[in-house]
Amino acid sequence: MSDIICGRNPVMEALRAHFKIQKILIAANLQHPRLAEIERLARQNDVPVQRAPKENLANLSGEVKTQGVVALVESQRYATVQQILEHSQKLGPPLVALLDGIEDPHNFGAILRSADAAGCHGVVVPKRRSAALTATVAKTSAGAMAHVPVARVANLNAAIDELKRRDIWIVGATQEAEKIYTETDLTGALGIVIGSEGKGLHRLVQEKCDFLVKIPMCGKVNSLNASVAAALLFFEVRRQRCLSGKK
Repeated sequence: MSDIICGRNPVMEALRAHFKIQKILIAANLQHPRLAEIERLARQNDVPVQRAPKENLANLSGEVKTQGVVALVESQRYATVQQILEHSQKLGPPLVALLDGIEDPHNFGAILRSADAAGCHGVVVPKRRSAALTATVAKTSAGAMAHVPVARVANLNAAIDELKRRDIWIVGATQEAEKIYTETDLTGALGIVIGSEGKGLHRLVQEKCDFLVKIPMCGKVNSLNASVAAALLFFEVRRQRCLSGKK
């Protein structure tokens, strides 16, 4: 079974990450330095490249803009929580994101992009009430989906328990918190839980958090876009760790 990845940066990052790509389609008669770079790297990786009418690419991508290139890849395989933790061991104190009810693929992709930029070691999502790894997520993540391990679990609460057993503190983001995120020590091993914009954190998930933090708001809107909130928290962790000498 095949998935598709659309867009110049996402396809390039999929090649660099050695995704199992069956074929790359490039719009006929379209010339661009980035497309030439994709063709060169595809040849190096023995990935077939085919020129095709742009209508064919649009039929494959649906509403996702292709920028003239589509890759047909084997269905994206999810990591496990254990694999994410093993990945983090070489990189410093674990930093794992847990997404509680993020169903919008654009938000999911944007969170993956921020997670990659801030050095987050992996993302955990539930099988239910969550966006999956799709072409839209790949495009929105600007290729970050190829580099950030994503674990899909049957039960997010059970995943939180597993992280706690590994001495990872769980911090939830909610406007109900008393602590401000910039005034909280975020230098240790952390799992950061981000809830949906509409419902926030589910009650049981929030109760499992070791502590809660909030992002101060002074406008009339009482919540941020989930991907913006995630980015602020990820980079605050990075800032504190850099100041403390941790990775």
